[in-house]
Amino acid sequence: MRVQIFQHVAFEGAGEIAPLLGQRGALLRTTRWYAGDSAPALETFDALIIMGGPMSVNDEVEHPWLIEEKDVVRRAIRHGMPVLGICLGAQLIASALGARVYPGREREIGWFAIEGLEPGPGAYRFPAQISVLHWHGETFDLPAGARRLARSAICENQAFCIGERVVGLQFHLEMGPPAIEAIIEHCRDEIGDGPFMQTPAVIRALTPGRIEASREQLQGLISGWLGDFI
Repeated sequence: MRVQIFQHVAFEGAGEIAPLLGQRGALLRTTRWYAGDSAPALETFDALIIMGGPMSVNDEVEHPWLIEEKDVVRRAIRHGMPVLGICLGAQLIASALGARVYPGREREIGWFAIEGLEPGPGAYRFPAQISVLHWHGETFDLPAGARRLARSAICENQAFCIGERVVGLQFHLEMGPPAIEAIIEHCRDEIGDGPFMQTPAVIRALTPGRIEASREQLQGLISGWLGDFI
């Protein structure tokens, strides 16, 4: 299976998704939009993973490649491919399908709980409550046909699916300790004094006790998302 990774900044890559897919024999290729890579043709990949980034999906003047990226995402979904979006990636799926992306009531940065919902048959089910890593200031409306998979105290749409093969996550299951250090280093200026923002020290202190449960969710999600595709 050929999996295309859409990457928006150097410090937010596939993380712990890469070895999971590598163990299953997948071939991973990366489109680095921030570095000027060209859009891949649909016939060159079988599944798409869209990573995070500090920009907004609405920053099309500053980052004109967002227009082309959304077009590829839209066509991949219409083509029936498995598509997984993480943080900015989930917002790109929503935007590509016509849903609104806008600032949330509060920034959510650090380890905070999400509430897993009953999504119905064929969709991944998160635990009733689990702490996951967040790093976002924007949120989105659900695109047409989407089912909500999880919410948090401050963000109603934390995860969604469209059918069984399109999944969007507002939070980060893919980040291990090195990736968490990288996002702290590059995005610490986004941390303020809000009720849903933790300091770097708190994030680092909580990570060892929460990372394994996050990894388990990532493994289950990837297996369910790809199903018999791999």
